[in-house]
Amino acid sequence: MKFNKFFFISLISVLSISLSCAQENTPEIESPKNINYSYEIISDGFEIPWGMCFISKNDFLATEKSGTMFRIKNGIKNTISGLPEVYLRGQGGLMDVCLHPNFKENNLIYFTSSSSLGEENGGNTALYRAVLKNNKLEKLKLLYKGKENSKKGQHFGSRIIFDNNGYIFFSIGDRGNRDLNPQDLNRDGGKIYRLTEDGKIPNDNPFSNHDITKKAIYSFGHRNTQGMVKHYKTGEIWTHEHGPRGGDEINIVEPGKNYGWPKITYGINYSGTSITDITNFPGMEQPLYYWVPSIAPSGMAFSTSGIYPEWKDNLFIGSLKFNYLERLVLKDKKVIKREKILEKIGGKVRNVVEGPDGFLYVGVDGIGIIKILPN
Repeated sequence: MKFNKFFFISLISVLSISLSCAQENTPEIESPKNINYSYEIISDGFEIPWGMCFISKNDFLATEKSGTMFRIKNGIKNTISGLPEVYLRGQGGLMDVCLHPNFKENNLIYFTSSSSLGEENGGNTALYRAVLKNNKLEKLKLLYKGKENSKKGQHFGSRIIFDNNGYIFFSIGDRGNRDLNPQDLNRDGGKIYRLTEDGKIPNDNPFSNHDITKKAIYSFGHRNTQGMVKHYKTGEIWTHEHGPRGGDEINIVEPGKNYGWPKITYGINYSGTSITDITNFPGMEQPLYYWVPSIAPSGMAFSTSGIYPEWKDNLFIGSLKFNYLERLVLKDKKVIKREKILEKIGGKVRNVVEGPDGFLYVGVDGIGIIKILPN
C-alpha cells in the first residue's frame, strides 16, 4: 500500500486534538477501604433541601424546594416569612440562598426561585435580595429574572456565589430548550450571570458594550448548572452542570466564554440517540472534567479546613442519581482519585457546603441536613 503523507498528517492532527480533550471520568470511582468518618443529622424534616448558607457556626439558612426557607439556630428550626410566591413546577421551586459578604453589617441575603412574573405563561428563574431581620425578610427586591417563561418543568439551575470583588454570580438552566436558549445571547437560559450587589450590570461584563439585550451574561453554552463555588486559593468560579445521558461537566467559568451546549457534548439523548458527534469545536471551551455515565451532580464545595486530614483541598460534589457524595482529589486541575462518601445515606445528595467551623454539611433529600464527623 502506498504511503499517504496527507493521511498521516491528518491522523496526527486528530490524535493531537483527542489528546487535548477534557479529562473524562477516570480513574474509576472507589468505595473507601476504611470508613474514617461518621455523621449526625442536625436538622430533619426536609423533603428536598436545596440551598444552605451559614450565618455563624450554629446559625444557618436552608431552603426547601417546595417554597419554604428556614433559619436553624442552635438546633431550633424557624420558618422565614416574607418570601415571594414560588412557581413550583418540576425541577423549579425555591433554590439557592447566599449571604452578602458584609452580612454582619447589612443583613442582606440573596436567593433564587422559579417565578411566573412576566407576560408569558409558565415560569423562569429569578434572583432576589432581601434584608433578614430575625426570621423575616424585609425590603424584598427582584434583581433579575429570566424573561422567556416556559411551562416546561426542567433546567431552572440554580446556584449563587459572590466572587472576591463583590460581584454576584448565578445560574439559569436552559429551561429544556436547548435549541434556542444556551447559544443565543439575546435569550435567557443556559447561562452564568454576573451582577453588582444591587443588581446593576458591571461595566466590565464581557458583553456590556455589545449590541445584545442580555448584558448580565458572563458565560454561555451551559445546560443546567446546579453547582457553583469560589476556589479557596485562586478566586476562580468553578461550576458543574448536568449533561443529558452522560456528559456532566466541571468548568471554570471565564468571561465571555462559550461552553458549547448543545453544539458540543460528551453526552447523548436519554433515548440513546445522538445529540451530536462533535466534542471539540473552535471557540468552545472544553470542560475541566466530565462524567460518563452521568452522576447528576448537585452542590459543590472544597474542604479546606484540615478537619478531615485526608480530605484537605479535595472537591466534593453530590450525586442525585447514585445517592452519594463524590470526593475528587485534584492535582494540577486533573482528577487523580474519585471516592464515594456517604455511600449508604439513602437519599439524593442535593447540596454540600463547608461551614465556618470547617465541617462539611450535606443536604440529603428525605433526610435533612447532616454534618460529617471525622472519627
